[in-house]
Amino acid sequence: MKNLFLTLALVFSLISFAQTSKGFGLKAGLNYNANGNYFDAVSMNVENPDRNIGYHVGIFGKLGNEVYLRPELVYTKTKSDYRNDSFEMSKFDLPVLVGIKVLGPISVFGGPSFQYILDSEFSNISINEIESDFSVGLNFGIGFNLKKIGVDLRYERGFSNNEASFLQNNNIATPDRLDTRPDQLILSLSLIL
Repeated sequence: MKNLFLTLALVFSLISFAQTSKGFGLKAGLNYNANGNYFDAVSMNVENPDRNIGYHVGIFGKLGNEVYLRPELVYTKTKSDYRNDSFEMSKFDLPVLVGIKVLGPISVFGGPSFQYILDSEFSNISINEIESDFSVGLNFGIGFNLKKIGVDLRYERGFSNNEASFLQNNNIATPDRLDTRPDQLILSLSLIL
């Protein structure tokens, strides 16, 4: 009985301290990411990437309480490893999320993420031939908020087919190709100022 009472007291305490703040804030965290497949034109091999840890920092706004709108502007750095090569990318992400509180401090959210590629490099080769520097993806996840502090875990996947092509291994006839779409788990800590 005592354990049940302590559990209920903890749950009600968390609910009463649930984040009610709205405004602007800062966020940062880690990404567990991979980009798409790499197609080697010489060997005709397709390689899947190994996942790596990246990072992100940014700002966000929050409008609303029970149902809210949360636009963000985030600088993201990712890295994917292929057999002997690495692909690094830096970009700006602009997720526009709609969320709803489901139980006390816990909320779920989702929405489109607009991405602008700033720089990309594949094994020390600067890639300038990406189909489009601008692409669209999807973010969805779950958040836990207490007063002005929040933690969220989300999944991001790029929608747009967006390949980079480049010449490697003195192959002049056919360029290698790399799918630049993100596929990542994102863990963030946020603070409303």
